Amino acid sequence: MSAVLITGFGIVAPNGLGTEDYWKAVLAGESGIGRITRFEPDRYPATLAGEVDFDPAGHLPSRLIPQTDHSTRLSLVAAGEALEDADLDPSRQPMFGVGVVTANTAGGFAFGHKELDNLWRHGPEHVSAYQSFAWFYAVNTGQISIRHGLRGASSVVVSDAAGGLDALAQARRLLRDELSAVIAGAVDGSLCPWGWIAETASGELSPAEDPTLAYRPFDPRADGYVPGEGGALLVLEEEAAARKRGAPRVHGQLLGHAATFGPRPDGSGTVSPEPLRRAITLALADAEVEPGDIDAVFADAAGLPAHDAAEAAAITSVFGRAAVPVAVPKTLTGRLGAGSGPLDTATALLAIRDGVIPPAVHTRPAPSHGLDIVTGQPREAGLRVVLVLARGRGGFHSAAVIGAPR
Repeated sequence: MSAVLITGFGIVAPNGLGTEDYWKAVLAGESGIGRITRFEPDRYPATLAGEVDFDPAGHLPSRLIPQTDHSTRLSLVAAGEALEDADLDPSRQPMFGVGVVTANTAGGFAFGHKELDNLWRHGPEHVSAYQSFAWFYAVNTGQISIRHGLRGASSVVVSDAAGGLDALAQARRLLRDELSAVIAGAVDGSLCPWGWIAETASGELSPAEDPTLAYRPFDPRADGYVPGEGGALLVLEEEAAARKRGAPRVHGQLLGHAATFGPRPDGSGTVSPEPLRRAITLALADAEVEPGDIDAVFADAAGLPAHDAAEAAAITSVFGRAAVPVAVPKTLTGRLGAGSGPLDTATALLAIRDGVIPPAVHTRPAPSHGLDIVTGQPREAGLRVVLVLARGRGGFHSAAVIGAPR
């Protein structure tokens, strides 16, 4: 098979709606993390999140708004931007030539919460008929395909926060099966009381009330992460198909991917670096590159001491201590569930384009980790090949190798 090209992408993030607004905020170190505004959070053990400031009426047809969860609306906006960026008109493609693959950790939780409230307060006759599908994990794939008339093979991936990168890998498989293009990635989030109960039950959220003191991955003071909403959707195309239709730009290539599965942390709280190390080495092998070819790593950055130590050990075991720059732009957005991996991928493509590694904020990495984490200010760098990492609860590990355009 010829190369898999990334010809477009769309971004929705807590610190920027749309690609260029997001990238400007990232380079300026502008955070989108703050006190939750969707509901009163004081009764919960965590009060901070990365919310997307978004009025759906300005972006979507009015008929779609009552049918969809907030996260689905964000997905539709990201998909629209991705198709526009790629200048891909699905109606001019083969009827079954364009598919959709999204990932999700929660589905339409906010929609479901509202309808359950209607059920218990007012009775079943007040529950929306759209509840039958608006809550579902696969709804973003379905709504994107319906809105844009995409009839090619489509699917949804559920592997927690690793799912977004796994969705890109699934898109690559579909391109091998004769599709010409796939919209892939994830826009995720469940910032509602129902979703918040599920998030806080893990005990992994930072209790800090000051955004500058919360979510400090690889820092000795790390005490958990901050959830957020958003992500990115990308247009992946088989190279010959992209050239045939005259794609106006190529942002980069998906060179390789690997996914591994590991055990839960043991009773002592120790997290093994081995599953992530294997994912990294397998992804490099799939991309046919060596560790020395990697110009930067976009870390998963759990914000939990044991998980951060395991990731640092995995990275240094492959590349050596402080041998490759490490980026953690999600300190500006929070962890976006399945959306973090695709957003990091899009951020990596922007970093390759502009020759700059984005900074992490509010964290002072422990020297003992042996990582060269870019903090404070963007770092100029010639980037050709970048590694993106993601991990999910329950043992999911994913790694993707992203290359510059040829």
